Amino acid sequence: MNVAVDAMGGDYAPGVIVEGAAQAASELGIDITLVGDEKILTKELDLHSCSGNIVVHHCEEAVQMDESPLKAVRKKKGASIRVAFDLLKKGDVDAVVSAGNSGATLASGILTLGRVEGLERPAIAGILPGEKGPVVLIDAGANVDCRPAHLLQFGLMAHAFVSSCLNVQNPKVGLLSVGEEDSKGNDQVRLSHELLKQSKLNFVGNVEGRDIFEGKVDIVVCDGFVGNVVLKLSEGIVQVMSRLLKAELMNSFFGRAGYFLVRRPLKKLKARFDHEEYGGAPLLGINGVGIICHGGSSPRAIKNAIEQASLYVRSRMIEKMVQVLNTMNAEEEVYGRNRY
Repeated sequence: MNVAVDAMGGDYAPGVIVEGAAQAASELGIDITLVGDEKILTKELDLHSCSGNIVVHHCEEAVQMDESPLKAVRKKKGASIRVAFDLLKKGDVDAVVSAGNSGATLASGILTLGRVEGLERPAIAGILPGEKGPVVLIDAGANVDCRPAHLLQFGLMAHAFVSSCLNVQNPKVGLLSVGEEDSKGNDQVRLSHELLKQSKLNFVGNVEGRDIFEGKVDIVVCDGFVGNVVLKLSEGIVQVMSRLLKAELMNSFFGRAGYFLVRRPLKKLKARFDHEEYGGAPLLGINGVGIICHGGSSPRAIKNAIEQASLYVRSRMIEKMVQVLNTMNAEEEVYGRNRY
């Protein structure tokens, strides 16, 4: 198992990225290929003790967070994220992890590896902590403008991912809307509802935002604009509530005493809602395993993302996804391209 890590991508690259990669190599026994400027990365590696196997693949360019993704990827063929996917295409590595420009990661994956046959658009599968287990939110930010056929395809990809990698048989699929009734939502949602209902997915209907964490469904389908707002809102609420709760408990003697009694359960609860537990979100729909991490990821998040990438490779996620898509139904009916 060898995972390529875009060492030059992220708000705190390359220091945090290298530290997380070193932890993954030492603690998990996963071989790491750091992609980026060899001189800089070698200095960073010297700061960390690592008992695992890490090599550096040199390249001098990188896509900055504020650059236009597609334009930068096409212009900078020697950029770290593009080179990482090139290594995956050649078979030199088994997966790619990046905390850099998510649009550039998406564009590089498509241009280098291509899409899974029959799918028009890859999507980001955000994994959220549900009351009864993980809930996959798709799309979490790759596609801000979508047709109903795209949302159907997102549901199919998520079904394949959840059933093959999260071991949930016949996962329940819900469509994010402003009400549970079939008639609720904009044109996109109503037409998507019709397509999802006619598919062979275990579609249970519309779900509202408050239903996401209750475990009513295993998969929540939406476009990338809405999905990214949901994802960032969820992260923000957890962080603010943690700070507010701690401040309230520390505001009095009895509160401080109570805090020391319940701190372990609170720590476990916080861990369940910690987005760094998975490290990143898989990019579904490309012909290879790619993980997109938060730009401000910590070393722990990078380590966990590398671990998830290796698990997806070992579970043969791409192969199983193709099998599931091929067995769901005839292409014209499943993908809905001839309708919406």
